[in-house]
Amino acid sequence: MGFTIGGSRSTKEFRSGTRRRGRTSECTAVAEYTGLWGWDVVPGARAAAPARGCSCGHTNCTAPGAHPLPLAPTVPAGATLDEVTEAWSGYPGAAVLLPVGRTFDVIEVSQEAGRRALVRLERMGLPLGPVTATPDGRAQFFVAPGAAAELPQLLYRMGWDDADLDLRALGSGAFLTAPPSDHAGLGPVGWLRPPALDSAGGPPQARLLLGTLAYICHRLRR
Repeated sequence: MGFTIGGSRSTKEFRSGTRRRGRTSECTAVAEYTGLWGWDVVPGARAAAPARGCSCGHTNCTAPGAHPLPLAPTVPAGATLDEVTEAWSGYPGAAVLLPVGRTFDVIEVSQEAGRRALVRLERMGLPLGPVTATPDGRAQFFVAPGAAAELPQLLYRMGWDDADLDLRALGSGAFLTAPPSDHAGLGPVGWLRPPALDSAGGPPQARLLLGTLAYICHRLRR
């Protein structure tokens, strides 16, 4: 369920100075994601190295620093910097998480495969969306929603269904840690290919990238 940010104009004007003083780099990043790229954002837990204890407080957390905070609201696409600052003030230091399956799905491969694929795909002139680089050595390609559900059939049609590929798709219910946030206490997430106005709101269909990604994953396995 989305988070509705409200309040009277007079209240917003009264608090604007405080919000400006309290803004953080996370707020700026979140406002860019919501206002410029049209993505929902959720405050996420963080984990501190080396123990990597999760900020959610559960000692047996199964995904330390890589899940939404309990009961945290969604900051919806379209939220402004003032609205983001007001919402994020209740979750200082939270990781920036993007819900997968709404405006994009993700195809994930090793970072080496992702870098090689980007070079080849750009040379081919194929449309590309954003691509993140995670501190545990993964590359995450943003693709059109529905890719996770379609992946087995797509791989079958391309003849890659029996191959041992280091490739998976993330869809509805998954969350992606977005730059500049730390992922699972391992370090910050970065961009291999940052979002752009011509692709962030409409990432490419998975079938356009999958053949190249599968081929390079297969070559690296050999």
